[in-house]
Amino acid sequence: MNRFLSNATNRIDAKGRVSVPAVFRSVLAQRDIQELYCFQDFVFPAISVGGLDVLERYERQIANEDPFSREGNEMSLLVHGGGVFMKLDAEGRLMVTDFIRDFTGITTEVCFVGRSDHFQLWQPQAFQEMQAAAREERRLRGLRTP
Repeated sequence: MNRFLSNATNRIDAKGRVSVPAVFRSVLAQRDIQELYCFQDFVFPAISVGGLDVLERYERQIANEDPFSREGNEMSLLVHGGGVFMKLDAEGRLMVTDFIRDFTGITTEVCFVGRSDHFQLWQPQAFQEMQAAAREERRLRGLRTP
């Protein structure tokens, strides 16, 4: 598998670390992602995590904007000002920093959510509520949910 799919919830240990699910670590290894770019999602209370390819995709979009435009500046503010680089430790754990906690409301558990070319870190209850709301919104619009 070469995509981040599904979701899993893991507990944060006493030192503030959480184990990244093995299936997500295997995708990171397969894609040879050593350094993680973590940024605050534009819509959801989640941290998006991916490799340099994800950052570069957003930077290409920013480069297509007029550098003096509001759109280009807002995108840079979100992508560059709302992101940090992180690494997994030797055991495949990620430090749950204040950067993550403050934006997501994560306290004792992290829900890892696959988003194809990246994954997200969610507070578990917030993910469940947002997924239920998205499903209901699709139902109300007459769209089928897979």
